[in-house]
Amino acid sequence: MEKKEFQAESRRLLDLMINSIYTHKEIFLRELISNASDAIDKIYYKALTDDTIQFNKDDYYIRISTDKDKRTLTVTDMGIGMTKEELEDNLGIIAKSGSLNFKKAVESKDGYDIIGQFGVGFYSAFMVSDKVVVTSRAFGEDTAYKWVSEGAEGYTIEETEKKEPGTEIILTLKESNEDEDYDQYLEEYTIKRIVKRYSDFIRYPIKMMVSEHRKKEDSDEYETVMEEKTINSMVPIWRKNKNELKDEDYENFYSEKHFGFDKPLKWSHMRIDGMLRYDAIIYIPSTAPFDYYTKEYEKGLELYSSGVLIMNKCPELLPDYFSFVKGIVDSEDLSLNISREMLQHDRQLRLMAKKIEEKIKDELMDLLENNREKYEEFFGNFGKQLKYGLYSDYGMNKDKLKELLLFHSSKEKKLVTLKEYVERMPEDQKYIYYATGDSVDRVDRMPQTELVKDKGYEILYLTDEVDEFAIKVLQEYEEKEFRSVSGDDLGIEEDAVEEEDKEEGKEIFQEMKNALGDKVKEVRFSKRLKNHPVCFATEGEISIEMEKVLNTMPNSGDVHAEKILEINPHHEIFGKLKAALKNDKEKFGLYTELLYDQARLIEGLPIEDPVDFANKIAKLM
Repeated sequence: MEKKEFQAESRRLLDLMINSIYTHKEIFLRELISNASDAIDKIYYKALTDDTIQFNKDDYYIRISTDKDKRTLTVTDMGIGMTKEELEDNLGIIAKSGSLNFKKAVESKDGYDIIGQFGVGFYSAFMVSDKVVVTSRAFGEDTAYKWVSEGAEGYTIEETEKKEPGTEIILTLKESNEDEDYDQYLEEYTIKRIVKRYSDFIRYPIKMMVSEHRKKEDSDEYETVMEEKTINSMVPIWRKNKNELKDEDYENFYSEKHFGFDKPLKWSHMRIDGMLRYDAIIYIPSTAPFDYYTKEYEKGLELYSSGVLIMNKCPELLPDYFSFVKGIVDSEDLSLNISREMLQHDRQLRLMAKKIEEKIKDELMDLLENNREKYEEFFGNFGKQLKYGLYSDYGMNKDKLKELLLFHSSKEKKLVTLKEYVERMPEDQKYIYYATGDSVDRVDRMPQTELVKDKGYEILYLTDEVDEFAIKVLQEYEEKEFRSVSGDDLGIEEDAVEEEDKEEGKEIFQEMKNALGDKVKEVRFSKRLKNHPVCFATEGEISIEMEKVLNTMPNSGDVHAEKILEINPHHEIFGKLKAALKNDKEKFGLYTELLYDQARLIEGLPIEDPVDFANKIAKLM
């Protein structure tokens, strides 16, 4: 038996890999299973060019077994095996991958792909074991060899006996300590969980002795028996033909993957063949996760490489505004890094992400146009996220998202799209009108809506805090500009105020402005009020609703909308103001303060001094 040392570079790499490369220790089993699958694949490829080899996929499998007394975990395959030279090359020189060389030498056929590319996955076994024994007999050879290593110090190779071609890897697990539980890798439940998570769709059966709790014959008693069973699914749903699958298959997969406790509203099964080949299934959930609108929520699709789970959530595959989407993507063409946990080429992800984004948009449009009830259910859960997407990134995505938006309509008394609004605009209507507030009911009763409603124009009610920010970014739709009912200019011609009232109004409004000081920018007659005595209008980019939202944010400073106090010249309050200015300056001051406070209450703003407000009302009474 010959003792050999790893090369100096290999020793350093082994140490680095064991301690740094892999995020989760349980990955070691994924790597050993992937290597075993590669070894069987090589028999398959050999059979393609050698008529003397009969390859029947059903005869090939991977076996996992444990021995708790000896603290060993064994992975056995029926693959192509390794000669002594291949053991030295593939296991003695770290990062020299036989799979990579083989991949370069053959052209992938029938959807088969060599998973291993780097030759380091095998060494992840040392993260959990003190000793690794590899016994291998190469296909077509009579002699088998045993490779033994206890880590970075080196390895031995010697001849041994093995009945069948293939490879057996025996790990002697480390002792558990306060920081790590190595005993778990001897437990049936843990192994089944790891296989289900990472290697469920390896194309060959992964067999294992599992415990079955069953009723004894001719007895009411139960017994536990051990039986060898296949613990992986092998053929993933996304690799099956769509015409083989029913709705319940997609719904069951959604449930099995724990994408949500709900039933998905919609799904899409994608198969892309081109420069980059991949399969994908994407789901639109029917309800939002409890943490969806929190910082704790993580977006992303499950990412597989040839059926092997690489990332549980790959955020690069989804834009933020579609972060609610669940699903999987599987590609044979991904370029992975040394640990197979990270991707090397962003370009590949960008290509996939672009196609997936387009598909999500198409599915949502289809839902909107053909199943309005379901779309409104979706929008109730995730509409706010679409609006954030329109507003974020300086409106870069507004053209992608504007058709998906819904707003409550003053006329329809239901949610409408911007397209629906514009299609029914009267010929004389120049602008798309909107009003903002805390609720539909509150907005519907706003004094500022009176003139627009009186003209027979529809108003969009914006009740989410992000709504007005999104509309400001959008600016227009189908060349129709958005105008707030509280804005400085509604673009509607109205009856002129009597000249006498105009002159009297100048003096009254100047006195009111003096009394209110910087609380308002101006006091003036209102063109928008019909029945109510007073309201606020605003000038500039910041509205009152935006003021409220911005002032709830940390470090926002003290943001103020430029408020204009508007008085209805046709309301009896104007006559009261005229009389008070002439006869009772104190009462005029009370009227001014109370009208200002009324305008604040209408907008849902707090009264600056509630006690003073109550005292003024008492004094007038």
